[in-house]
Amino acid sequence: MTQHSRDTPQFYLTAPSPCPYLPGRHERKVFTHLVGDKAGDLNDLLTHGGFRRSQSIAYRPACDQCRACVSVRVIANEFRPSRNFKKVLARNADIVGEQRSAVPTSEQYSVFRAYLDKRHRHGGMADMTVLDYAMMVEDSHVETRIIEYRKRGVDTGITGRGEELIAVALTDVLSDGLSMVYSFFEPSQHSRSLGTFMILDHITRARRLGLPYVYLGYWIEGSKKMDYKGRFLPQQRLAPSGWLRVDASGEMLSEPQD
Repeated sequence: MTQHSRDTPQFYLTAPSPCPYLPGRHERKVFTHLVGDKAGDLNDLLTHGGFRRSQSIAYRPACDQCRACVSVRVIANEFRPSRNFKKVLARNADIVGEQRSAVPTSEQYSVFRAYLDKRHRHGGMADMTVLDYAMMVEDSHVETRIIEYRKRGVDTGITGRGEELIAVALTDVLSDGLSMVYSFFEPSQHSRSLGTFMILDHITRARRLGLPYVYLGYWIEGSKKMDYKGRFLPQQRLAPSGWLRVDASGEMLSEPQD
């Protein structure tokens, strides 16, 4: 990659392919590379504009006749868990989360492999090897962390570490929030609602760090895989006019938010 392309991002458009979220539709994406000394600043800027990161690529849907993918970010300081969310927190009171450097391990891959085999057997990531997983974690030019979630052990109160690894989140640290790049969990623990629990934990972490938002990626109304993101309120959703607030009642405000 030339020095010019490092300093001035070049954007590319993918060819149409079947949409993985809405049957009968096709998707296209616009993308650019996140490399060089300014990768972190560029990632911040693009995330604010609705992009997501995958390894050293930032991408955003650019579908011809569909605008179903809507970027959402939870307003961390104003979020209050509902009764159902409190139940999820109670079910996982025996879980401890530890933030680590973005370094892949065989233990993480074991959980990742079980998650794909059970939940996404026919998805685009189904054939990922341990080397592919390592690239997903390590190929980042921005500030990225791994959060491991483990069951508490007899020594956890002393060491702060848990025992059995049951969930993992790959998370970018932005200037104004945490961006959940990818998360996965042990499928045998499905009754814990670990996907929901990790989002709730990230909201708490953002609040502790004084960061206003948790970026969840794309909310897609009507998609079984993506519709759940609309439950974390209040939140902001990115519209052509800017970020619009959706309050705790689900009502969207028309005035763009900062």
